[in-house]
Amino acid sequence: MEKSGADKKILSFNDVVLRQSDLEILSGPNFLNDRIIEFYFSYLSSFYPAQDILLVPPSIAFWIMNCPVVESLKDFVEPLHLPDKKLVIFPVNDNEDVCKAEAGFHWSLLAFERNANVFVHHDSNRGMNKWHAKRLYKAVVGYMGVSDSASAPSYLECIDSPLQVNGYDCGLYVTAIARAICSWHNSGEDKEGDGLWYSSVKAQVTPSSVAEMRSEILSLIRNFMDTK
Repeated sequence: MEKSGADKKILSFNDVVLRQSDLEILSGPNFLNDRIIEFYFSYLSSFYPAQDILLVPPSIAFWIMNCPVVESLKDFVEPLHLPDKKLVIFPVNDNEDVCKAEAGFHWSLLAFERNANVFVHHDSNRGMNKWHAKRLYKAVVGYMGVSDSASAPSYLECIDSPLQVNGYDCGLYVTAIARAICSWHNSGEDKEGDGLWYSSVKAQVTPSSVAEMRSEILSLIRNFMDTK
């Protein structure tokens, strides 16, 4: 007889395996874990299948930021084909312990846009992850494939990023902002201006829309479970 506490597998979606505990996280006011964010990023990648967009899984972003052997990082990031991407989205977590999974307390988002040659950090808690986002930026900026004649991509802290209204929705803000940025990129809007995706994020990412993200992701998972 299976133990009631067993965290059984409920869904395999692309390369992501979700478990019963993930449904429980989404069913209440809880901090999102790596698996849920990776699932939603994988879903967005399927919804926006353009080859020039890359949504980096949390585990990959974490390792780029915390890789203890810098010399080995080149081989690690090469399969990501970063020089071929016009839009790259990284989730940022404040966990610094490479020996302990899911030990962080806050999520934010770092996005690279090639036309503007800039990394933009969106933090729903007033820059709480700024130091960690800059660490990720410094670790990955040399691998973006910018030509020798161009200046290195700059780093920008978005001071007008939507702010969470509680202590647990930071991961949902990451998913909502990622969706808004992908939608903006896919829309074909002018990408040469200084505004980038800011107006789209401001319009689409509100406390009410973020609150709905929890049930939306839960419904997505249940729908995929029903079709398996």
